[in-house]
Amino acid sequence: MKARVTITLKPGVLDPQGRAIHNALDGLGFTGVAGVRQGKVIELDLADGTSEAVIDDMARKLLANTVIENYRIELL
Repeated sequence: MKARVTITLKPGVLDPQGRAIHNALDGLGFTGVAGVRQGKVIELDLADGTSEAVIDDMARKLLANTVIENYRIELL
């Protein structure tokens, strides 16, 4: 089975990479972008039957920094 963990910065956390992407888009003439927040996606190839609770434990303990990041788990 596969799972996807999407990790994003919490609202209010500074996002310099998102700011850089926004500035680059402006520089390329894409003026309609109001803001950019970047994140990351981690895809896991897991043993069948791995519970969502175990994946959540992985995310909390290693994949995401829960002080500054939110995460969302999707089973694929």
